[in-house]
Amino acid sequence: MSVTSTALRSNATFSSRRMRQGAAASAGLVLAAVLTGCAGAAKADTGALQASGSTTVAPVASDAAEALKAKGLNITVATQGGSAGGISQLGTGQIEIALSSKPLSDKDHKAYPNADFVTTQIGADAVGVIITKEVADGGVKSLSKAQVKGLFEGKITNWKEVGGPDLQVFVYDKEPGRGTREVLDKFVYGKGEPPAPPQSANYAVVGGNTETRNKLKSTRGSIAPLSTGFIDGHPDLVAVPLDGVAPTLENVASGKYPMTRPLFMITNGQPKGHAKQYIDYILSAEGQKLLPKHGYLTREQMGL
Repeated sequence: MSVTSTALRSNATFSSRRMRQGAAASAGLVLAAVLTGCAGAAKADTGALQASGSTTVAPVASDAAEALKAKGLNITVATQGGSAGGISQLGTGQIEIALSSKPLSDKDHKAYPNADFVTTQIGADAVGVIITKEVADGGVKSLSKAQVKGLFEGKITNWKEVGGPDLQVFVYDKEPGRGTREVLDKFVYGKGEPPAPPQSANYAVVGGNTETRNKLKSTRGSIAPLSTGFIDGHPDLVAVPLDGVAPTLENVASGKYPMTRPLFMITNGQPKGHAKQYIDYILSAEGQKLLPKHGYLTREQMGL
């Protein structure tokens, strides 16, 4: 996640350490040994182990599925409904593994009381408040928590109000239930509930990471929460420091950067059979190499 304004280039950001994500790793991407848009397809039809959920976890899950394909495992990875969708599909028995970039909540456990959710953390990620290079070059070098709150609530409507250019703000927010949205809400509101979305023509809700990035790139003055791994190789987008703290590798690993999240694979009960083989591979030394490839931190980097 390169902070691309000249004043910030000397600060090596978390995403600047990332390898470029090619077509196979973008989250509109071809996901997996077998890609399907419907994680609820009958297992009997495909014979595949099915995983679905977070568009952030999916690139790692996809690469691991491809590696295991050579060992005879047939794994389908999809991104239907993001983290919340994956948890729902797991809770209703449609899939074997949920991909999630958010921790399980009490609400999840209450919604699926018969499910024995078991979480396995495979790594961690930084969520950035992403702005366009035009806005960053125009003077927005950092945003405070109060400023982020004002922007996403529609109370700050022009970038000149926070030291930037005379340009209207356009907010792309994430769908409720997305892990990225929950990280932003926790940063801004703590344990409090966020208000209703602003009634504004300059506010829209988006879904996955690739869609969010495309909207940011096509809209002047836009801002959105987005996994920082998805802007590497896109110099027209900038992850702005929060309260002066940029999402460098060191700041994310130490917890100094405030918008860091764990990445999970969730099973119903302890993983077994092919699900265990799949998760064990991602936890192995070979599998952990997949995380930095997509801009994420390994378990070792997080001290796990």
